[in-house]
Amino acid sequence: MESAENEGPKRDLAVVILAAGLGTRMRSRTAKVLHHVCGRPMISWVSAAAGAVAPQRLLVVLAPDLAAAAVHQVMPQNAEAVLQEQQLGTGDAVGTAAAALPEFEGDLLVINGDTPLITGDAIDDLLDAHRQSMPACTMLTVRTGDPSGYGRVCRDADGRVVRVAEERDANQAEKKICEINAGVYVFDAVALWPALEQVQSGNSQGEFYLTDVVEILSAGRQVVMAHETDDPDLVLGVNSRQDLAVAEKAMRRRILDRHMAAGVTVRDPACTYVEADVTIGRDTVLEPMTVLAGSTQIGEDCVIGPAARIVDSEIDDGVTLVASNVAGARIDAGCSVGPYAYIRPGTRLMQSAKAGAFVEIKNSVVGEAAKVPHLSYIGDAEIGSRTNVGAGNITANYDGVSKFRTVIGDDVHTGADTVFVAPVTIGDGAMTGAGSVITGDVPADALGIARANQKNIEGYARKKFAREEKD
Repeated sequence: MESAENEGPKRDLAVVILAAGLGTRMRSRTAKVLHHVCGRPMISWVSAAAGAVAPQRLLVVLAPDLAAAAVHQVMPQNAEAVLQEQQLGTGDAVGTAAAALPEFEGDLLVINGDTPLITGDAIDDLLDAHRQSMPACTMLTVRTGDPSGYGRVCRDADGRVVRVAEERDANQAEKKICEINAGVYVFDAVALWPALEQVQSGNSQGEFYLTDVVEILSAGRQVVMAHETDDPDLVLGVNSRQDLAVAEKAMRRRILDRHMAAGVTVRDPACTYVEADVTIGRDTVLEPMTVLAGSTQIGEDCVIGPAARIVDSEIDDGVTLVASNVAGARIDAGCSVGPYAYIRPGTRLMQSAKAGAFVEIKNSVVGEAAKVPHLSYIGDAEIGSRTNVGAGNITANYDGVSKFRTVIGDDVHTGADTVFVAPVTIGDGAMTGAGSVITGDVPADALGIARANQKNIEGYARKKFAREEKD
């Protein structure tokens, strides 16, 4: 990027994001630009990159269908929706936006809404290059070993850009060109408006190509400049599910690189999945097959994984979480979770609590240093500090109509296979006998037992097996 001393004159800037494409190759009822890349709709990545250069106007060109409102909803509040009544190509789309920019004479940045890997830095560099030379158009290009699917940048003998040959219309010589059009342009609006009026639809698609403006400007002896980037990911357009997977992989690596640079250890980036809005503290370790999604926040010095999935949750410092699923929960410092725990929405594990193997907890609070070590279901409950919940405990919170809460106090020890039929309260320091079905409150420091008395029938087993052998 150029230094501030070398920047060209500042001009008004308008951004037009093209998002009216049908996206037929996606085979989806969802608008193409609403498909997610690392947790965000791909057009959100584009609008964020465009917003980084602080345009005075931000327009998004949409198709007049039910998806238009959904697309506009994920755009910044200052975005202005422009409807392209018929999808007649990119030239027609920009022409539609022009009607919303009467008498605009500044710089116009045009960018496709299906290029999620574009960055604010790349756009800023493009604008700097444009304002240094002030051509009629500056277009972003890249050289690649496989240019198939992209428009080829054609130059004359002196190296000047003269046209863009679209893949469908390119001849054999043009298809061998390795410099491709990234679909990101900065136009001098004064030069663009009359050039747009000259665009024709005489091509294999019967559409009005924005790329034809390049040839029109060049033929009119106006300068078209190519600003070449060395990052081919920036130009990746998503037109299919395969393209979406490629974009996801590249974006995921960017996100992981950012976290690693900030002090997070990622054991195997190839099989670690972290979405865009996740935050992770330094010295945390992400083991393989970990998925962090949504608005998840991970503190410092944690060990997450292997095989952990955390969505929209807060994980404080020093947590160990192995092979478990956490959604909509808060886990305080020093807690231990897993393996194979399921921590559901509304749950809070307070400092140094434990949710162990094959434990499910829903909409509950587990107090400081309390333990639910194994094979239990805790739903709609409050468990006090230092309480130990025995193996196989269940809070029976639902009677088929309503849900009720179980309250278990501090320093309680529950026996294995205890069932608490809510609503029920267990006082501080109390105990329950193994195999009990607790339907009433247990006072503090008491022992609650609710089970049939054991009865032994002498000789029954011997007689039973002897009869079976005889049969």
